[in-house]
Amino acid sequence: MTATIFAAGTGRILRQLRADRRTVALILLVPSLLMVLLYFLYQNSPTAPGTPPLFDRIAVTMLGILPFVVMFLITSIAMQRERSSGTLERLLTTPMSKFDLLSSYATAFSVAAVGQAVIACGVTFGLLGLTTAGSIGWVVLVAVLNAVLGVALGLLCSAFARTEFQAVQFMPVVVVPQLFLCGLLVPRELMPDWLHAISNVLPLSYSVDALQYISSQPGFGAQLGLDVGVVAGFVVVALIAAAATLRRRTP
Repeated sequence: MTATIFAAGTGRILRQLRADRRTVALILLVPSLLMVLLYFLYQNSPTAPGTPPLFDRIAVTMLGILPFVVMFLITSIAMQRERSSGTLERLLTTPMSKFDLLSSYATAFSVAAVGQAVIACGVTFGLLGLTTAGSIGWVVLVAVLNAVLGVALGLLCSAFARTEFQAVQFMPVVVVPQLFLCGLLVPRELMPDWLHAISNVLPLSYSVDALQYISSQPGFGAQLGLDVGVVAGFVVVALIAAAATLRRRTP
């Protein structure tokens, strides 16, 4: 990877992103607004004595899931737009390597993901009163990591789509099964063995495990480090796979 080319590519994507105010608003504000909606949805839900409010149990998990979903959707469509406009084909004829290109995308959208995670956590912990036993900083870190995971999988899936509509069609294939099996709806240990085995190979399961650990444990532990490491490993593998499947579509 060439540092100069990588920096130039990252700057180009950030300038494009800044010019698209609607997308910036979608990235930065939508997760926070959805957390507010979730707060009022569970505001009057009864809670058994000795158990945390239902919002507290759901919200910390959603702080990791929402960035993943939003960034997957935006990245897969943005990459496909680059392809349909011919920009991607032109870039692939320059000295910029595939890894330079994908790293630039991952870095630029990761910058946006940091802002997204900070705002969402600020609203949820500051305004909505969510509390966790662990550090809020760890929650922000896992939220950013989940957003980067969404970017990496979005880049990978965009290689198999020919239109923006086809890119969106990967949502029910790649994202929805992970939402069902990550432990949000049913604890993973209560799933049938075959579903639990599938959930073990899905990265979002480890993100949710990490957030649930932070919500109940005050310090850093080996299990948290393992979960964060597994998600980071999935990010690297997805970026390598995206680079391997990225092809020019013109001679």
